[in-house]
Formats: sequence, structure tokens, C-alpha cells
Amino acid sequence: MSGIKSSVNLLRVAVRSQLVSRAALSHKPAKHEISSGEQGFALTVMFITILGPSGWILAHLEDYKHRS
Repeated sequence: MSGIKSSVNLLRVAVRSQLVSRAALSHKPAKHEISSGEQGFALTVMFITILGPSGWILAHLEDYKHRS
């Protein structure tokens, strides 16, 4: 019986902790405008960082198959 009570208490705590306070949102304009060049550079770096290693592995897949 005590196992059921502890389970119910855990569920109560989990449900109670799901209440999230409102975020402090601001309606002011940005403090620093980011130019199109900066945005393009950041986007390019992100794509290379994410897709570069995947592309390398896919390009050398046959080499990896013949190694073993």
C-alpha cells in the first residue's frame, strides 16, 4: 500500500511542476541590427557544420566498406 501512495505522490509532484511562468517578453526593437551579410555568413557556417561531416562520410562510404 505504501508503494501506491509514493507513486501517487510522485505523480502529484510531476503534475504540479508542469505549471510554467510567463516569459518576460519585450516589444522593443533589436539593440543591434544584423546585416544580410552577417546572416548569410552565420547560415553558411551552420550548414557546413551540420552537413559537412555527413557529406564527407557519404562521399567516402565505399572506402569505409573496403577497409575491413
